Amino acid sequence: MEDKEVRLTSEEKTAYGLAAVGKDMVYMLSASYVLYYFQDVLGVSAAAMGVLLLVARVFDAFNDPIMGIVVAKTRTRWGKFRPWLFIGTITNAIILFIMFAAPPKLDGAGLLAYASVTYILWGVTYTIMDIPYWSMIPAFTKGGREREGLTTLARTCAGVGSALVTIFTMSIVHAISKYERIGFKWYALIIAVLFVIFETVACITIKEKSTVNVESATVGKMFSALLKNDQAVVTVIAIVLINCSVYITSNLVIYFFKYDFGGTSWYNSYTIFNMFGGAIQILSMMIVYPLLRKKFSNVKIFYITLFSAVIGYAVLLAIAFTGMDNVYILFVPGFFIFAANGVLQVLTTVFLANTVDYGELKNGRRDESVIFSMQTFVVKLASGVAAFVAAMCLSINKLSNAETTEADKLVDFSLKVSDSAKTGLRMTMTIIPVIGLVVAILIFKKKFILNEKKMEEITKELEAKKAAK
Repeated sequence: MEDKEVRLTSEEKTAYGLAAVGKDMVYMLSASYVLYYFQDVLGVSAAAMGVLLLVARVFDAFNDPIMGIVVAKTRTRWGKFRPWLFIGTITNAIILFIMFAAPPKLDGAGLLAYASVTYILWGVTYTIMDIPYWSMIPAFTKGGREREGLTTLARTCAGVGSALVTIFTMSIVHAISKYERIGFKWYALIIAVLFVIFETVACITIKEKSTVNVESATVGKMFSALLKNDQAVVTVIAIVLINCSVYITSNLVIYFFKYDFGGTSWYNSYTIFNMFGGAIQILSMMIVYPLLRKKFSNVKIFYITLFSAVIGYAVLLAIAFTGMDNVYILFVPGFFIFAANGVLQVLTTVFLANTVDYGELKNGRRDESVIFSMQTFVVKLASGVAAFVAAMCLSINKLSNAETTEADKLVDFSLKVSDSAKTGLRMTMTIIPVIGLVVAILIFKKKFILNEKKMEEITKELEAKKAAK
C-alpha cells in the first residue's frame, strides 16, 4: 500500500515533465535574453543592467525562503503545491509579456525603471511557481532510483524547454519582425501562452499524494534549519558555482557571435551552435547520464562531468584565437560543455533532494519546501551574478549598443570592435567559468558525504524510526 501512495502514474509523469518544459522556456527567455533585450535592443546602460540583475537576485534571498514557508503552511482541498503552481504560472506569464513589451516612448531613466520593476516582479512570481514544483519530488518519491527517475525526467524535460528557447529565439524574433523590439514582444507572448497551457495540464492531472506535514517556522528558524543541514549548504554552494559558470557563458555567447565570430547573418550561426548544444544537453540527460550511471556512482559522475566542462572551456579559448570562420569547429568544445551541463542539472537536483532525507534524520524536520526554495534562490542568484559579470565585461570592452539603427541589420558588427575587446570577451566567458568549476570540485570533494552507501543507511534509519512510531 505504501508504494502505491508514492508512485506516480504515467499520465502524472508526463504532465510533470510537460510542466518542466514550459517552466524552463520562461526561465531561459528571461535568464539568457533580458540583458540583451534591454541593453542591446533598447539601449539601457550595460553597467546599470548588471547592477539591476544582481540587486534583484539579492532581493530573492528574502523572497524565496518566505515562499517556502507559505507552501509548507498551505492546506487546501487541492493540496499545498498545485494552488501556488497555478497562481505563480498565471502571474509570471503576464509579467513576462509586460517585461518584453516595453513602451516605445520610454528611454533613459524611465526605461531603466521599467526594467527594474518588471524584472523584480518576474522573479517574485517565478518563485511562487518554481518552489512548489520542485518540492513535489521528495514528497512523491521514496528515494534512490525512483527519485532519480523522476528527477531525470523533470530535468530532461526542463532541458528541452531551455534548449527550444536557446535555439530558436533569435531566428523567430527576426522572422516575426525586422525590428527586434517588436519581435521580442510577440515572441514573449507566444512563450507565455504555452507556459500557461503546460502548467495548467500539470495542475489538473497531478493528484497530490499524502506528504509529511511540515511544522511552520519563522524565517530565522528556517535559515537555522538550513544551516544545520551541512550537506544542503555544500550542495547549494556547488549549484551556485556551477550555474554562475554556465550562465556567464550563456549570457555572453550571443555577444560572442555578434561581435567576435561576426558575419552579416551572425544569428544564423548562433542558432546552429545552440541547436547542436541543446541537442547534446538533452541527449546527455536521456542517454549519457543513464549510461554513466550503470558504471559509476553519482558522485563520480559529478567529478567526470565537471572535468569535461573544464576541458571544453580550455578548447574553446584556444579555438577563439585561431581566426575561426566556421561555426562547426565550435562543436568540439561545445560538446564537452553542453554534455556536462545536462548531466550536472540532473545530479545537483538529486543531491539536493537527498539532503531532505539527511535533514530529516539529523534535525527531525522534513523541510522539502525550504530546501527547494534555496535551489530557486541560488539558481536566480547565480544568474544575477553571471549577468553582472557579463554586463561589466560588455561595459569595459565597449561591446554595448553597437547596433544604432535598424538599417544596420546587414552590418558585420565584428568589424566595429577592437581585438582587445574581443580578447576580453573570450577571457571572461572561458577563464572565469573554469575558476568557478574548479572551486566547486574542491569544495564538494572535501565536504560532501551523501554517497550511495550513506543514503542507504539514512533510508533504513528513517524507515526504522517510522516503524517504531
